[in-house]
Amino acid sequence: MKAVDINTQLIDNYFELLKNFNTKSKLDLISKLTQSMKSDIADKKSSFDEAYGAWDDNDTAEDLVSSIRGARSFNRNIEKF
Repeated sequence: MKAVDINTQLIDNYFELLKNFNTKSKLDLISKLTQSMKSDIADKKSSFDEAYGAWDDNDTAEDLVSSIRGARSFNRNIEKF
């Protein structure tokens, strides 16, 4: 069975269970589902925003290049055949 079929079947089963609720209970359920969806969206946005601009340094590009080049170490041992 495909995932879409399983999800559709679950939704149908939940609907059969919930269709007998009174109007107030249904509205409360809709409200809670909406809030949970909004929090999911907010979590996704905040995780993206945390990745953006992650480099926190005041050095210029030239300073960064010189520090990277200064940290390099070369060990060229040429072996004879």
